[in-house]
Amino acid sequence: MGVNLQSDIIEIRRALLGMGALVEQRVDAVVAAMIQRDLQAAEAVREGDDEIDQMEVAIEAQCMRLLALAHPVATDLRFVLAVIRISGELERIGDLARGISKRIIKLERGEAFELPAALFDLAFGARTMLCDVLSGLTNDDAHLCRQVRRSDQRVDDLHKCVLSWAREEIPRSALAAASAIEVMSIAQRLERIADLAAHVADDVVFLLEGRVVRHQPD
Repeated sequence: MGVNLQSDIIEIRRALLGMGALVEQRVDAVVAAMIQRDLQAAEAVREGDDEIDQMEVAIEAQCMRLLALAHPVATDLRFVLAVIRISGELERIGDLARGISKRIIKLERGEAFELPAALFDLAFGARTMLCDVLSGLTNDDAHLCRQVRRSDQRVDDLHKCVLSWAREEIPRSALAAASAIEVMSIAQRLERIADLAAHVADDVVFLLEGRVVRHQPD
C-alpha cells in the first residue's frame, strides 16, 4: 500500500489532536467530580479509559508505518518522533485521571471528609497546564508551551502544600489518616499530570524549532 507523506501527516495530526481533546475531557471530568464530590461522574471516568488506549496504539501504528515506508526527514521526521512521544504522554495522563477517579470513589464511600483548599488549586493548575499545552500544540505556539514549562514550579509548590497538610492530618485519627492518604495519592497524580503536560510542551518546542529543551531551564 502506497504512502502519501503529507496526507498521512495531516491524518496523524488530526488523530493526535482528537486524542488530546478526549484526554482533556477526562481530566476536566475528574477535576469536576472531585470538586462536586460526584461519585457517579468519578465512576464514569474510571470506566472510560479504553478509548484513549486504543487511540494511542492506532497513532503509534500510523507513525511506525510512516517511518518504515516513507523514510521522513527533517521537519517530517521531527513530527513523527514528537507525535510518538506526545501520544504516549497523553495516554499516561488518561491513566492518571482514571487513578484519581478511583481515589475519589474511595473517599466518597467513606466518612465525610473536608478536602484541603491546596488540592483544588493543584487540580486547577494541572488542568490549566494541560489545556494550555494542547492549545499550543493545536496552534503551533511555542511561546505558550514555554509558559506551560514555567507553570510547573507553581504546581510542584502546591503539591508540597498538600503533603504538609496531610502530615498534620494523619496523627489526628485513623479516619483522618486513611482519608489524608487518599488525598496525597490524588495530589501525587495531579502533580504528575502537570509534569507530563510540561513534557508535552518540551515535545512541541522540539517539533516547531528542532531544539531539545527537556531538562533545561527555560
